[in-house]
Amino acid sequence: MTRSDSAVILIFPRTQVRSAACSNTEGHALKTHSTKPSEITREWWLIDADGVVLGRLAAEIAKILRGKNKPYFAPHLDTGDHVVVINASKVILTGNKLLQKQHYRHSGYPGGLKSVPYSKLMATRPEMAIEKAVKGMLPRNRLGNAMLKKLKVYDGPEHAQAAQNPKPLDVKPVAAPRNLEQAHTIEEVLGA
Repeated sequence: MTRSDSAVILIFPRTQVRSAACSNTEGHALKTHSTKPSEITREWWLIDADGVVLGRLAAEIAKILRGKNKPYFAPHLDTGDHVVVINASKVILTGNKLLQKQHYRHSGYPGGLKSVPYSKLMATRPEMAIEKAVKGMLPRNRLGNAMLKKLKVYDGPEHAQAAQNPKPLDVKPVAAPRNLEQAHTIEEVLGA
């Protein structure tokens, strides 16, 4: 290889390589902010589940419990707020889920699988259906368990968290049923 065939290698000083996008006006590099537990502020939200689809309601609740609606969200911290859900018995299930979907639990012993149809579950313990749907959308570890403890669900319009002054949150624009012919409440099924 001759001298004329060799490639030209340019070496730039380190100060010239830094771009203006990664530095502030003083010439110092910007640092990524990491949220500390002392910076987290928690609020209380009140959600009315009357006429709202179960899965979409659970997705909105899980988003608030995780803190994904906050600018300082961090996946390794519990940055979420407290959520109070009222009127759980008036939640809507679409299609034939109210008749066909089953709630399973296992005793841990052979043959200990128990199943309850959602029609019976919504008639007896509607708050359990919402808690189960939200739990499935949270992390499956100690952090998810801590997030789930901030959820309070009541089947009627009354709740015990009035002292916390929860702010009402309207989820109907996001969680309302898209097809009213396929939306069913427990009152429609039991009344028919």
